[in-house]
Amino acid sequence: MNDQVSTQQSIDPKHLALQKTLDIICGKWRLYIIYQLGTEARRYGELRRMIPAVSEKVLIQELKALVSLGVVEKKSFNEVPPRVDYSLTAKGLQVLPTLLKLTSIGELFLEP
Repeated sequence: MNDQVSTQQSIDPKHLALQKTLDIICGKWRLYIIYQLGTEARRYGELRRMIPAVSEKVLIQELKALVSLGVVEKKSFNEVPPRVDYSLTAKGLQVLPTLLKLTSIGELFLEP
C-alpha cells in the first residue's frame, strides 16, 4: 500500500487534471449534451428530441455520469407527472466557452 500512496503523490498535477478532463469529455455524447444544455435547464424529453441519434439508454447513462462528475445538476420536482430538469453546474458552465471554440475546428473542415 505504501507503494500506491507514493506513486499517487508523485503523479504530476497536470496529469491528474488531464485525466479529470478526459473523464468529463470522453464519450461520444457528453460534449453534445453539454452543448445542448448550454445556459438553460432542459427536461429529459427535450434533450431526447435535441439529440435524436442517441439511444435512451445511452442518454440516461451519460446524464448520470455527468451528474456524478459534477458537470450537470439534476433537479427533481414533486409534481404529477414527475418532472426532472437537467442543467449545467457552475463548473459545467465553464466548459461551455471552450466547447464553443472547438466548433471552429468543425467549421474549418466543413468549408469547401
